[in-house]
Amino acid sequence: METIFSILKSIILGIVEGITEFLPVSSTGHLVIFENLLGFNGTTPSYVEMYTYVIQLGAILAVIVLYWGKIKDTLVNFFPQKVGFEKSGFRFWLMLAIACIPGGVFGVLLNDWADEHLFTPVVVAFTLFFGGLWMLYAEKKFRNNGLGGGGDELNVTVKQALIIGAFQCLAIIPGMSRSASTIIGGWVAGLTTVAAAEFSFFLAIPVMVGMSFLKIVKIGGFSSMTSTELISLGVGFVVSFLVALAVISKFISYLQKKPMKVFVYYRMIFAIIVLIAGIAGLFH
Repeated sequence: METIFSILKSIILGIVEGITEFLPVSSTGHLVIFENLLGFNGTTPSYVEMYTYVIQLGAILAVIVLYWGKIKDTLVNFFPQKVGFEKSGFRFWLMLAIACIPGGVFGVLLNDWADEHLFTPVVVAFTLFFGGLWMLYAEKKFRNNGLGGGGDELNVTVKQALIIGAFQCLAIIPGMSRSASTIIGGWVAGLTTVAAAEFSFFLAIPVMVGMSFLKIVKIGGFSSMTSTELISLGVGFVVSFLVALAVISKFISYLQKKPMKVFVYYRMIFAIIVLIAGIAGLFH
């Protein structure tokens, strides 16, 4: 019975992750809240922390599947000698690596502190609310700033990569949203909204693989998990992958036509609901 309940909870969390990973509403923040509401736990406190990151890999796998054509092109044309530096896959992956530097530095310095002090529903609620206001301001001021050199996520410059990477550091705070942070960074750097969103998709690949690896090492590897925990992790991974497959293309289609303020309104309403639920004592 315990395994069945664990699987049902993991299905719900996988759906939440798949929907929210690439939307600017904070998947980590949503997982923190829903894990708390569902009473989702493991044999050790660090299991839930690790689970939160690892099922996000399911959503990342959806990016690899949906964008395999572009990824394959960067691998086929990886070496500059073949197509020139500007069009090479080496340049593209180098820009992703550069964009990872700020988040990597701050992640190493602050990640454990953030895990200990910031992963609470109240913090998530405040960050969702005020992060939404920041996103509304950034879209109005920077979405059409007209800077050159950034219409395509495959042609990001070093300066743009560093700007996007710097903004990604905000995602250390649960509730801010890695997607929102990198899209805002893309606007500031001069990317179109779609290019900024797609660059954030690609950037998620090395970032989330790296974070998940660190969390697995921290908990002691898969061998330290019970069979129920392993099954739960696998279910969450698969469900998040399937749901993210459906969400990503619809999100891009939406961005091509409409502004992001609907996500701002959602963040603010959801934040208020979370605060009310906290006051009502619904969180564990």
